[in-house]
Amino acid sequence: MYRAVIFDLGRVLVNFDFSRGYRALEPLCPYRADEIPRRLSTTHLVEDFETGLVEPHDFVERLARILDFEIPYDRFCAIWSSIFAETLVPESLLETLAARYRLLMLSNTNAIHFPMICQTYPLVRHFHDYILSYEVKAMKPRREIFDRAIERAGCPPEQCFYTDDIAQYVDAARRLGIDAVQFQSAVQLEADLRLRGIL
Repeated sequence: MYRAVIFDLGRVLVNFDFSRGYRALEPLCPYRADEIPRRLSTTHLVEDFETGLVEPHDFVERLARILDFEIPYDRFCAIWSSIFAETLVPESLLETLAARYRLLMLSNTNAIHFPMICQTYPLVRHFHDYILSYEVKAMKPRREIFDRAIERAGCPPEQCFYTDDIAQYVDAARRLGIDAVQFQSAVQLEADLRLRGIL
């Protein structure tokens, strides 16, 4: 018997493409779009931000020094959030699940992206709770964030269903006893939910 359904955010609920943000930053700094992720990869800044170890304004200041740009904070936030695109699951599915199960979101995200997601994508309102890396101070696949999700679900892990687009995170959930599947499409997900009697 399932009591909780848990969704990842990026590339499950909402599609994203980091290159969109890099292309938007390219005219504002001396680096090509394809150079930006390489420069960032030499630091732990993005990971620290998504783990809640760096506050948003400090993150932007430090990133500006790394990439040699100078733009207002609000404009940067708009550029940094331009990575998000179309939704990948129908809102009606979430509404149906929320009426029958505890519906949770479990995401590696940050204090710039998540507020924008809430403002831009109405489907997130169907979730009863959010387990976010920057609030929990732990990122998937670390056990701590999954433990927090189980705690918030209010039921044993075997009564939780979880979907994520990243196989490593699906495996981490399974090791804790959560029934987890890798997300490939809304059609595939709905089939997996029906197979388990969740839909």
